[in-house]
Amino acid sequence: MQAYDRLKAARAQDRPTSRAYIEALFHERTELHGDRRFGDDAAIIGGIGELGGRTVTFIGIERGRDLKERIACHFGSPMPEGYRKALRLMKQAEKFKRPVVCFVDTSGAYCGEDAEERGQGLAIAENLMEMMGLATPIITVVIGEGGSGGALGLSVADRLFMLENAVFSVISPEGCASILWKDAKKAPDAAECLHITAYDMKQFGVAEQVIPEEFENFHKMCVKMEAQLVEEINVLCRKNTAQLLEERYQRFRRLGDWNESY
Repeated sequence: MQAYDRLKAARAQDRPTSRAYIEALFHERTELHGDRRFGDDAAIIGGIGELGGRTVTFIGIERGRDLKERIACHFGSPMPEGYRKALRLMKQAEKFKRPVVCFVDTSGAYCGEDAEERGQGLAIAENLMEMMGLATPIITVVIGEGGSGGALGLSVADRLFMLENAVFSVISPEGCASILWKDAKKAPDAAECLHITAYDMKQFGVAEQVIPEEFENFHKMCVKMEAQLVEEINVLCRKNTAQLLEERYQRFRRLGDWNESY
């Protein structure tokens, strides 16, 4: 598949959303709401649940499963209060020594005037800074589109997993094509240039694992994903805080170190 074909697969309307994974993976769930500053953002769902016999914090960017839900979720584009809710839950997880599992599926953070008034850029920046020093394991799974800073706000993690048709990009191919060639129709060319696929991300060291998609047997797929998550969480939880943070720091220091031969 070409990069743009994978992007179209990542954007498919019938693709499982974060809520589907959370309901399949976590037991004894309790959803938590609000950022304690402004309100509750439906585009980010989060709470606590049991995974592999361990209590963890889950956070996911939710696109919505039908038109009514998608409107309430801004079609998966979180507001500042959503990122602040996510950070509140992560700091709570740190306090009670719970691992954090994030699910990313967004074309980008909400870009309306009201989001800017409430500090969209600052909210995302605070998440990046705080996640880098969060004293508890973090695993992020990109289940669909991982677009721009909206995706980065939940992606500063010890491990990044991606579904095989998920994508991760600083800008949408349409936006890139419009800037570079003044023609959004050249988005397929931009997608190839941007190297946005899960396999590209694994090659660059951005992602650790590419997870096969088996949507025709979603339960079986989630059983396998649960085993992978539990295994990684157990490995990360055996590390002391200093080692965990140093390895996270070094992971991000290595990103962007790339040689290209002409």
